[in-house]
Amino acid sequence: MSNWFTDGGIVMYPLVGCGLVTVVLIGERSRFWWQLLQRQIPFTREILLQYRQDPIAVAARLRQCQDLPIARIFWAALSLDRPTPQEFRLALEAAAQGEIQNLRRYQTAFDTVVSLAPLLGLLGTILGLMRSFSSLPLGDLSAGAVGVSGGIGEALGSTAAGLIVAMVALVAGNGFRSLAKRQMQGMGDAIGQWELLYRSHYEKNLTRGGQPFAISE
Repeated sequence: MSNWFTDGGIVMYPLVGCGLVTVVLIGERSRFWWQLLQRQIPFTREILLQYRQDPIAVAARLRQCQDLPIARIFWAALSLDRPTPQEFRLALEAAAQGEIQNLRRYQTAFDTVVSLAPLLGLLGTILGLMRSFSSLPLGDLSAGAVGVSGGIGEALGSTAAGLIVAMVALVAGNGFRSLAKRQMQGMGDAIGQWELLYRSHYEKNLTRGGQPFAISE
């Protein structure tokens, strides 16, 4: 392994950096998604059911779970002072946009590694070939051919390293992107249900002659 690193030349240093960044990001995102998927779906079902039965009690539950994206979205709208259904919907949409960025966090970093790592590997190969041909003895072509072939084999090591790093980042990035897409779809469905429930409570209160439905902090 040390010979491979040495033979790859100077580009192996940024390639190792890309690899370390990829591993760290995979660990962080895996932890984030594991915790989110374990809790958010059951919590969403629970809070929607509770809102149908006792809307006032929902506020305390939402405040307890502010580490969940859907709880922050719901609370952003529910904490408004007697919003109309249109204002409630706009608040939900604005909060959801902010949470989408969190779900897609580090996606640009994965995409950058996928693009950069193969280019670094190719650069290492070119530099290796340049070194090999520059050391080619003009007087003894047979001896030089052996050296050149060995140099080519060594230079290709940087390309292999770049492709390995890029493939790992590509698989991980696409996996996390897929999770984010599915989560956004689920959140969109929950937000739609939440909006309909609020509209129903709002209209019932107005029909009964009461104040527009609200939950104060």
